[in-house]
Amino acid sequence: MMKTQTQDTPIKHQGLLKRQRDILAFRMKKLSSKQSDFNSKTATLKKKIKQKYDDMKRVLDEDLRITLSQLDLETEAMERTVEDSIEKCYRLTLEIDQQLAELSAQMEKDQHLAQEKMSEVEERIMETLKLTDPELIQMDEFKSEQLLCLTINLLLFIRSQVPVTKKLFQSYAQDVVLDPDSAHPKLIVSPEGDSVSYTDTWQEVSENPSRFDTTLNVISRKSFTDVRNYWEVQVAGKTYWELGLTYSKIPRKGREEDCWLGRGPTSWCVEYFNGDYTAWHNGVSHELTHVSGRTFQRIGIFSSSEGGLICFLGADTMTPLYSFCAGTFTDTLYQAVCPGHENQGTNSKPLLICDASKSSPTL
Repeated sequence: MMKTQTQDTPIKHQGLLKRQRDILAFRMKKLSSKQSDFNSKTATLKKKIKQKYDDMKRVLDEDLRITLSQLDLETEAMERTVEDSIEKCYRLTLEIDQQLAELSAQMEKDQHLAQEKMSEVEERIMETLKLTDPELIQMDEFKSEQLLCLTINLLLFIRSQVPVTKKLFQSYAQDVVLDPDSAHPKLIVSPEGDSVSYTDTWQEVSENPSRFDTTLNVISRKSFTDVRNYWEVQVAGKTYWELGLTYSKIPRKGREEDCWLGRGPTSWCVEYFNGDYTAWHNGVSHELTHVSGRTFQRIGIFSSSEGGLICFLGADTMTPLYSFCAGTFTDTLYQAVCPGHENQGTNSKPLLICDASKSSPTL
């Protein structure tokens, strides 16, 4: 009996493993289906958006055609008038040549009759010169200026609406206030909590569990409460910085790697150092070679708890830098920044939290 029970245990365990394997296989199938669904939905959305841009292009092309056609018609009308005046002058010139020949012959016979004919010619010349005065043919400069102003206004309106991602993300703009109690002692947070800079001097600050004591980090006072959030940081003039989002449970003490933004499972960040950009999460780095060497005045960070999405952008031109998909966030997110060390005297500028609801001056 004992032998049978002993034999049953491996068999039961084998059956359990097979069932778990089947569950995992089914899960992989579901994940693959989910991936296909995402790809299909994205492709459909891209197709619809492209169609709308194509429609806008057709509308603008048609409007351009109509506008230029109107200008062409007006120009043709003026050209016809000018050509008609030139023709009148030319015909009169031919008549004058003929009259001159006739007058020369008549002057030898009858000076009085020649004088009368000369007077008639002079009157016709004066009348023709009066009718063909170039100053009588004028372009409607006022209307032309109004037309140009309307096209300029149209351009300004279109520019005010693009990039469309900017308009979209601006609608999710959030206020961010940095928490000085979380800042490393070598960081100076402004009284308003809207900027942070590095100093080589260790500040006299209170010790508390929320303060970073090794990494040059500071996080926000409050976490995001909305589903979708967007914020921007001015990084102009800096050669080293890190920006990202983190759970409040990010390690803050000691020299463990997870204290750095993006090096552990609780935070996500993009790092900039001497012209190179790197995205980090859970210790895995992604070199952002498509923007290597480029500089931005502002960096934007968008997050969506519905999609578990974090997107980093060069906010000046809404240039995509990198996107993370966490699937589902397991905790609320705090904004996290690292202004970096002095980097041999090249990194003294502060990081400045911007009003993300307004476009940067360079846009």
